[in-house]
Amino acid sequence: MSKFLKGTFILLVAGLITRVLGFIYRIVLARSIGEEGVGLYMMAYPTFILVVTIVQLGLPVAISKNIAEAEAKGDHAEIKKILVVSLATTITLSIIITPALLLLAPVLSTTLFTDPRTYYPLMAIAPAVPIIAISSVLRGYFQGRQNMRPSAVSQILEQLVRITLIAVMTKAFLPYGVEYAAAAAMAASVLGEVVSLIYLMTTFKFKKRFRLRKNFFQFVHKGKQTFKDLMEIAIPTMGSRMIGSVSWFFEPIVVVHSLAIAGVMAVDATKQYGALTGYAMPLLMLPSFVTFSLATSLVPAISEANSQKNYKLIEYRLQQALRLTFLTGGLAVIVLYVLADPLMQLMYGSTKGAYFIRLMAPFFLFYYYQGPLQAVLQALNLARAAMINSLIGAIVKTAVIFILAAQPAFGITGAALGIIVGFVAVTLLHFATVLKRISFPFYIRDYLKGFLVMGASGWLGFWLFDNMLLSEPLAVRVLAALFAMSISYCLMLLLLGLIKKDELQRIPWIKKFFIAK
Repeated sequence: MSKFLKGTFILLVAGLITRVLGFIYRIVLARSIGEEGVGLYMMAYPTFILVVTIVQLGLPVAISKNIAEAEAKGDHAEIKKILVVSLATTITLSIIITPALLLLAPVLSTTLFTDPRTYYPLMAIAPAVPIIAISSVLRGYFQGRQNMRPSAVSQILEQLVRITLIAVMTKAFLPYGVEYAAAAAMAASVLGEVVSLIYLMTTFKFKKRFRLRKNFFQFVHKGKQTFKDLMEIAIPTMGSRMIGSVSWFFEPIVVVHSLAIAGVMAVDATKQYGALTGYAMPLLMLPSFVTFSLATSLVPAISEANSQKNYKLIEYRLQQALRLTFLTGGLAVIVLYVLADPLMQLMYGSTKGAYFIRLMAPFFLFYYYQGPLQAVLQALNLARAAMINSLIGAIVKTAVIFILAAQPAFGITGAALGIIVGFVAVTLLHFATVLKRISFPFYIRDYLKGFLVMGASGWLGFWLFDNMLLSEPLAVRVLAALFAMSISYCLMLLLLGLIKKDELQRIPWIKKFFIAK
């Protein structure tokens, strides 16, 4: 099995576990602090992502790409230089950003978010900044060497710690007010980051091929060219993520102010935004662990192939990624669309947010494509084009949200439509940019077969849930419908030739099964 497939498989398994754990975290959070508390948490969370984007400076992708190229040449001195320069850069940024966040928290909470209670979750973010600065560099190092296991394990550890602490911490602080409980939830995430960093540092100590601290500052001084090489990838990559993070940062602000124009009170706006982003969006984004795994593995794999001018391999990897995205994303879309209400009822004890899932699920197939396409652009030194595409999408999204959410006829639905328009625009622009650089066949017949399979499996699940199991408990009905859709979907893919036997045999445990036979 190639490093690309092995790394992707490891990240897929870890991503699935992480997303399931993340959902448990969301469920516990929603049941612990309620819709209003989730709204406060989700208003502060985009600030957390924005701070992370700034402190990382787009370096994880740049580190992964440059280390993959240095590893192909066997240049261990350059690998050390990349690590030293990256650590010096991110630690310096964290020293600047942490106190700045503490000073700006009062202004952000009262002026921009229009809800002073967001102050406490914002303050809880600050300790995470230096932790993430170091862990992001170490993850980039391991990914560049196409060793995805440390990143995968660290993500799982982070989620386990968050889940372990969330119920205890929110329960302890809830009597003081929902804002303190939301801050406790954010603090649980920070402690998860601490445990993740400890694991990464321990693994790095045993896996490294050089002494990092030896002549550290000499390497920093000699690393001007390395810094320049990193910034050529990091700055456009950070630009793309910064655009997305700034857009997400302003999203709750634009939504709240637009809903105020539509006549919605601030407390109700917080609840509505919490239902959209705290209940519906996490469920819609659950399948993106597949595309995240692909994107993470694609950067070093395609960078290595590009440095060797192996264009056939680049096209092959791209086709693999696009097809896997379509097949896994297609199953996710039909499951979410058909089972929106019962899934929300099971997880949150409420169907609030189910409407948004049914509205947005068919379009989220575009969102699942976005990560792999952006990874390909970054690996092909087209990070600047990806940044421009992201900027266009962010402007379009914000404009649509502001226009539609301010209309009483749309309200919070206008925000959902704006989010849809934004990611569809970015995905289409990414796809057009990739096509300009790489010419590859587009198998329309296979995609038509895929849509046929989606429709048939969705109809089966809908019919089974509504007609066959009415006397059974809700959980049994959901699991039966989910199982029937998944099995029928996979069988039809095999029958129509969309999944081939030789491809299945490349997966380790399936390969062992065929050998045993």
